[in-house]
Amino acid sequence: MLTNAPRGTKDILPEQVGNWVRLENKIRELCNVYGYEEIRTPTFEHTELFLRGIGEGTDVVDKEMYTFMDRGGRSITLRPENTASVVRAYLQNKLYANAGLVKLFYIGSMFRYDRPQAGRLREFHQFGVEALGEKNPAVDAEIILLAWDFLKSLGLDNLKLKINTVGCPSCRPIFKRKLTEYFTEEADELCGDCRRRLEKNPLRILDCKVDGLKEVMEDAPKIETCLCDDCREHFNTLKNFLTAAGIEFTVDNRLVRGLDYYTKTAFEIQYAPLGAQSAVAGGGRYDGLIKEIGGDDTPAVGFAAGLERILLALELQQLLPEQNKKIAALIVASGAAAESYSFKLLTDLRRKNISASMDFGKKSMKAQMKAAAKSGAKFALIIGDDEVASSTVTIKNLETSAQENVPVAEVSDKIIRL
Repeated sequence: MLTNAPRGTKDILPEQVGNWVRLENKIRELCNVYGYEEIRTPTFEHTELFLRGIGEGTDVVDKEMYTFMDRGGRSITLRPENTASVVRAYLQNKLYANAGLVKLFYIGSMFRYDRPQAGRLREFHQFGVEALGEKNPAVDAEIILLAWDFLKSLGLDNLKLKINTVGCPSCRPIFKRKLTEYFTEEADELCGDCRRRLEKNPLRILDCKVDGLKEVMEDAPKIETCLCDDCREHFNTLKNFLTAAGIEFTVDNRLVRGLDYYTKTAFEIQYAPLGAQSAVAGGGRYDGLIKEIGGDDTPAVGFAAGLERILLALELQQLLPEQNKKIAALIVASGAAAESYSFKLLTDLRRKNISASMDFGKKSMKAQMKAAAKSGAKFALIIGDDEVASSTVTIKNLETSAQENVPVAEVSDKIIRL
């Protein structure tokens, strides 16, 4: 139906927009404190960017991307995530030329063809940060702290930080081989998706959400037995930084995230009351992505947070403030002469930053006063023939019913004082 939005999309209505604006302001405020600059990338990119960046065999690429041919015969995809786009912008615009470490953040819509549910839509909004150009695990810790501080600054409780290492190109093949051997023996116990993953990318099996596979997953090989010295040192140093910052965390050997470009650090911050969709932020290191897309071998780390899920969490904790849509003054005018007189006053009030409105439907004075009482406005500015003749306005306080006659030139100052 033309009157319904496409499935998996949602209108953000006027009474909800204020919560989004507050969230976005908090993001910009905190990123400024941490030294991250905002970047805005296109909503769609060449499909190849995501095929190479995210990786074929992932659920995102195989099942969830919105891909189409444009009129020039080019394969285009609505961005399912923004890290690949940021890396493309980093390379195309040579952002690496002026600084060793480039620190960026973004806010925007992403698109995935997924089963819509609470906190997960087909068009969803993410806040993310990317730090490009530094391999020191201190940057991993900074990224995690930024995500943690953001969520805590909103007042959220019951947050849990889970971290893991997914190795690097030197040691991960050993882990993949062990997983393949193990899950091949347990193939009859796996779901259909995981049997397919066994051929393409066995790490994805660890991310399976199907109930009933708990024992199989618990007995699977652990990556800590396969780590090279560099990855082990990186992970231990990261844990030391987080401990020094006073952040509690749990090492979760099954945490691999859903994208192929992660190396070494992977992390997730969960808000348990959300249930199955409890992850409100997550990310990790992606040291090979920039080279994969066409740049030099450059280390990088980042995270993304789902704004719909965060707003849902804030609602569950009753942390969303009441929306204050009240205007300061409502002009109540009667008569042809009062109409232009009132419109000039309305313009003057707004130019002095006073929220004001008036009725354009030429209702009776009685009907307008009734509407003013229901509007929540603090003042009714009454203008009739007498006020026009004397160049005045009658200001009525709708909370106390007190009223006084004031020269029109003094109305805005009077309201500001009141």
